[in-house]
Amino acid sequence: MSGRRLTFLVASPRVAPGLLSRAAWQALEGAGAVLAREAEEPLAAAVADSGVPVGHLGAVPAPSLARTLVERAASADVLWVSSADGDPGLTDAVAAEVTRLPDPPEVEVLVGSWDVPGSRLLDLVAVMDRLRSPGGCPWDAEQTHESLVKYLLEEAHEAVEAIESGDRDHIREELGDVLLQVAFQSRVGEEHPDDPFDIDAVAAGIVEKLVRRHPHVFADTDATTPEEVERNWEVIKARERAEKASHSGGEAGHESLLHGIPASLSTLLVAEKVLARLERTGGDLGGATAGEDVGAQLLALVAKARGGGHSADALLRKALRGLDAQV
Repeated sequence: MSGRRLTFLVASPRVAPGLLSRAAWQALEGAGAVLAREAEEPLAAAVADSGVPVGHLGAVPAPSLARTLVERAASADVLWVSSADGDPGLTDAVAAEVTRLPDPPEVEVLVGSWDVPGSRLLDLVAVMDRLRSPGGCPWDAEQTHESLVKYLLEEAHEAVEAIESGDRDHIREELGDVLLQVAFQSRVGEEHPDDPFDIDAVAAGIVEKLVRRHPHVFADTDATTPEEVERNWEVIKARERAEKASHSGGEAGHESLLHGIPASLSTLLVAEKVLARLERTGGDLGGATAGEDVGAQLLALVAKARGGGHSADALLRKALRGLDAQV
């Protein structure tokens, strides 16, 4: 820093306070004065812990703080360590101070750290914790895994409708509602007296599963087509079932085509999953779709849609919307 300069050091509140850029640390070490509001501010505390002296001006109003900073920067480089709340009104107040001076100091903003992808998920966890904790929302506080099930189902269905509508804003909003259900259920899970889990445990579980089921990406297995990926999945899932059976003292054995498919799932979607399993195992569909039985005919239609690369469930919903538009 060259002198007669006021620098605002800002950093993401979602990144560890000490993880600053090289330019930020150089500016801190070269400043004539490093100032902040309170010693307890996370970024200011991290800077002080690193050995850089930090002066504290306290909770003064933005206009008074701006005047102090500009006056001190008139004779030496000053670096202001921004507060976690972004110091509302301070930049406007500084601009007002600078414009009234005939020879004002230079003013710059130095970004010490940026949000990383996924950082807003930390905000969601923090908000959910606030809502669920004492002093938060009474309604949120009384919910259980069981009481939230209907909302999980409802939001999932609304997300499907949004995706099929093609409305990007609607899709984003409804996916957010689905994400809320995951965060909510995970926060409830923290309070179980015997077997608690949190959002990190939920995320860790799915990360482990994704890595395990994608050895063609994370290991040395070869799979260059979707069909080869599906065959690998079947091998991996069969191994997982055998391991679970071994741990529980049972036998892996043969599982039905309906095994593990939720009973609440749309029957058309159940049919699609069963047909996919039948195809992967080399089974014969012919007998199940023969004759005049309406159920068999419906199954044949699901198979026909799947053969054309479509979902019978989605096609039926589209037809219903078309019917509704005609009425």
